[in-house]
Amino acid sequence: MAILNLLAYSFYETIFMVSLSLFIGVMVGGSLGILLYYHSTPGLKPRPLLYKALGFMVNSLRSIPYIILTVLLIPLTRFITGSSIGTLSAIVPLSLAAILLIARATEDTLRTVPKGLIEMGLSLGADPLFIIKKIILPEALPTLIAELTNITIILVGFSAMAGTVGGGGLGDLAIRYGYQRYDTVLMAFIVLILLLIVQAIQAVGKYLTNYFRYQ
Repeated sequence: MAILNLLAYSFYETIFMVSLSLFIGVMVGGSLGILLYYHSTPGLKPRPLLYKALGFMVNSLRSIPYIILTVLLIPLTRFITGSSIGTLSAIVPLSLAAILLIARATEDTLRTVPKGLIEMGLSLGADPLFIIKKIILPEALPTLIAELTNITIILVGFSAMAGTVGGGGLGDLAIRYGYQRYDTVLMAFIVLILLLIVQAIQAVGKYLTNYFRYQ
């Protein structure tokens, strides 16, 4: 019974970490991605210097392996949460990873919107904000959902990896009770739970992608 309680609580921690970091990633990373697209060369208001500076920042941080990023952010994590271990602490590097992934995915997805639709909006006198809200984002929504589905699955993997540094969740349970106590049955069960989570995310993402694509 104790193990079942630990599994249930660790499952809740994993869902909480991934959900909150994904929400922060969508809010901040999505806005950053739109800004990158807006000021890129094919964007609505090109600003090469600003775009290069933002792009360099995103690419530089995104190139850091997640486990190293987690360690590098320990001072910031401790400042924000008061601790460098635990579920809340794991959300800090997880959110930054989500922001970086979503920012670049958003920019790349918005670039796929046909230029003819944008030019039509401009010819009708629409302002850039209207074009982004009413033309670009609705047109790119199915692909954005597909990208977010893949990023969510990546975040599940990152959340499990956070267990190696005391981040909580199923990864932490696998390290403390599965690996350190040589409980291969528990390890296999945790892997199965993670696989089911990924499959559920994939199914929901595929449904939403098809729904918005063919409605």
